[in-house]
Amino acid sequence: MSPQPEDSPAAETAEPPPYSPQERAELLRLAHEAIESAVAGRKLELTPTSQRLLEPRGAFTTLHLEGVLRGCVGYVYPVKPLYRTVAETAAAAAFNDTRFLPVTAEEASRLKVEISVLSPLLPIAAEDIEAGRHGLVVTLGSRRGLLLPQVAVEFGWDARTFLEETCHKAGLPPDAWERGAIIEAFTAEVFHEEGFVVGG
Repeated sequence: MSPQPEDSPAAETAEPPPYSPQERAELLRLAHEAIESAVAGRKLELTPTSQRLLEPRGAFTTLHLEGVLRGCVGYVYPVKPLYRTVAETAAAAAFNDTRFLPVTAEEASRLKVEISVLSPLLPIAAEDIEAGRHGLVVTLGSRRGLLLPQVAVEFGWDARTFLEETCHKAGLPPDAWERGAIIEAFTAEVFHEEGFVVGG
């Protein structure tokens, strides 16, 4: 893939101001409430207090239990208001991530939540990827793989390894990006509650 010119939008994604501590706390609380409501079989009342939480944003909700991944589901594209995206992805991570059994009522109270709010996707050249800063989406035909930026940090991957692992996530060869696969990048504002531990 040919290099992107320096003034290309792929070279630098526009990053909105971070969410306030109050907005972050509200989203984390909402994620827990969505899971607990689903466990109890009751309807969740969604009443965001911040205007920014009404803005459409892509986001992923990641759940850990005692330091071990327990579920992760997200929307890549900004198809719904952020507060609704977080509520839906939290419940889906708890009950619909096919890698895991559904969360039990006992587990629900012990889950730790991490939320990643995504920037818009932009095309990027392989040489412009920054491990730990960019998340990646690799697409070829009907196959698509996504990895969040914090995954590269967690595993200590450099940019090339991160790209190859994203190809692998899509079910593609590690060099699929040299065979016509499309690479798109995003950044993410990542926050979690106290006690969230990876690999405990």
